[in-house]
Amino acid sequence: MAKVLVVTSGKGGVGKTTSTAALGAALAQMGQNVVVIDFDVGLRNLDLVMGAERRVVFDLINVVQGVAKLPQALIRDKRLENLWLLPASQTRDKDALTEEGVKRVIADLKTKFDWILCDSPAGIERGATLAMRYADEAIIVTNPEVSSVRDSDRIIGMLDSKTARAERGERVEKHLLVTRYDAGRAARGEMLSIDDILEILATPLLGIVPESQDVLRASNVGCPVTLNASGSAPAKAYTDAVRRLMGEAVDMVVPVERKGLMDRLLRRRAA
Repeated sequence: MAKVLVVTSGKGGVGKTTSTAALGAALAQMGQNVVVIDFDVGLRNLDLVMGAERRVVFDLINVVQGVAKLPQALIRDKRLENLWLLPASQTRDKDALTEEGVKRVIADLKTKFDWILCDSPAGIERGATLAMRYADEAIIVTNPEVSSVRDSDRIIGMLDSKTARAERGERVEKHLLVTRYDAGRAARGEMLSIDDILEILATPLLGIVPESQDVLRASNVGCPVTLNASGSAPAKAYTDAVRRLMGEAVDMVVPVERKGLMDRLLRRRAA
């Protein structure tokens, strides 16, 4: 049965879009039929991260308003034949999205795909509430910063009150994905530790994605990091997260600070 998964957070810039692309690609690599939907109407970045910006003809708004049929708007990934993108509109306002229209599109996608990943815009307004409206599960993306964690707590409250499942008295299963984690900074108290985040949010941990230039490089070339740098630490973190999402028991590895040669030499001299 198809699962609708929203990738969300209250704060912008935490890595929702790169995470949506990476998780979607990892699911497709495991043989799942996957579609990723960009709900960030007016900005539209998921097509860039997926390397499909030149192939966008129709978008989510066109489908919702009946200007185009769903198959006309769906873009198949050139690297994975079972990975598709439904882009957002770059020229329309979020008000052009309607609850009934989104419901219809999601229902149609459920007949075609195993996983429907909804890339939510930042904030708590219309685009974000519609992205989570019909979700079965949610991945809350947060950075190890107080402001990001506080905003994530607000999103958890919305998932428990603003979704169709919540209104039926059912539960949206929630997972926490910590991105841009720097073990060295955490050890020095410059950012929250994993234990701090879990104590505040009280949500099961799905994965920890370390800070890495591999993520930025992958985004700049329009390729999910799980495809562009499959052997990197972020790619492994995303792949392990997907395995947990699919019910596998995978040990959680908290990244540790790596000491370079110069660090070791300086420490010896100081001693």
